[in-house]
Amino acid sequence: MYKIIMHERIATDVHRMVVEAELIARKRKAGQFIMLRIDEHGERIPLTIADANTEAGTITLIYQSVGKTTHQLATKEVGSFILDVVGPLGNPTHIENFGTCICVGGGIGRAPLFPIAEALKKAGNEVVSIVGARGKDLIILEDELAVVSDEFIVCTDDGSHGRKALVTEPLEEILESGRKVDLVVAIGPPMMMKFVAKVTEPFGIKTMVSLNSIMVDGTGMCGGCRVNIGGETLFTCVDGPEFDGHLVEWDQMIKRLDAYKKSECESMERWEHRREEDLGARRERLRRLECEIQKVENHE
Repeated sequence: MYKIIMHERIATDVHRMVVEAELIARKRKAGQFIMLRIDEHGERIPLTIADANTEAGTITLIYQSVGKTTHQLATKEVGSFILDVVGPLGNPTHIENFGTCICVGGGIGRAPLFPIAEALKKAGNEVVSIVGARGKDLIILEDELAVVSDEFIVCTDDGSHGRKALVTEPLEEILESGRKVDLVVAIGPPMMMKFVAKVTEPFGIKTMVSLNSIMVDGTGMCGGCRVNIGGETLFTCVDGPEFDGHLVEWDQMIKRLDAYKKSECESMERWEHRREEDLGARRERLRRLECEIQKVENHE
């Protein structure tokens, strides 16, 4: 059992949770993740370790409420427990002094991007961070990323914060200026990572992406997270999660991500229905209790 120490909403449908997990906090490195199961009836989901405190023995998880499990997770209160937190899993990011590194993050992808940018900065790299979101209400970790970046660029689709642009626009401007760039790291929606790789490919710049394939166990047993990398079938959980963005078969991966959409929607509907029934039953119990109290008071 893993105790929740802190839980807060940091953007629209985005939450930050700090969990006691001493051994994971001690072992984790940038780029790694955990598999989480809320209770014995729940599914396992992968979440990136956004930060860790070795002294306190805690890890920080950032997630977006998009399906049944993450919506259920959002209802958990400080002091309550999570049944399973397994990790650290996946290969850590290879960190060295490359030179100039551009870190590109879209949406919730900023959560895994932050520890990588921080590690690159500590290794002596010049770090340029380009982050994007649909709007200001979805911006997360802005201050944290700005601290570990030599240059920080914010983009929003609607222009409500930073410049109105896709993250690929300032990236392309930097590359076309002739500025020497040694590494690009991109994490975010698959379509965003696909087009970041397309932008960097003509310049021959190494581009690493962190994939968010469907994952069941996180240990290479199920094969659900398989991806095509340069014509070879690999598993995101044990071979990744980071791969050369120029070698990923993006269209196949994106198609596989949609494979369980119907089942996910049905699971969400069932959970919402059960939750409404539970709330209704609680309201009825409360009403009966109030009636009993009123009867006693009237009798007195």
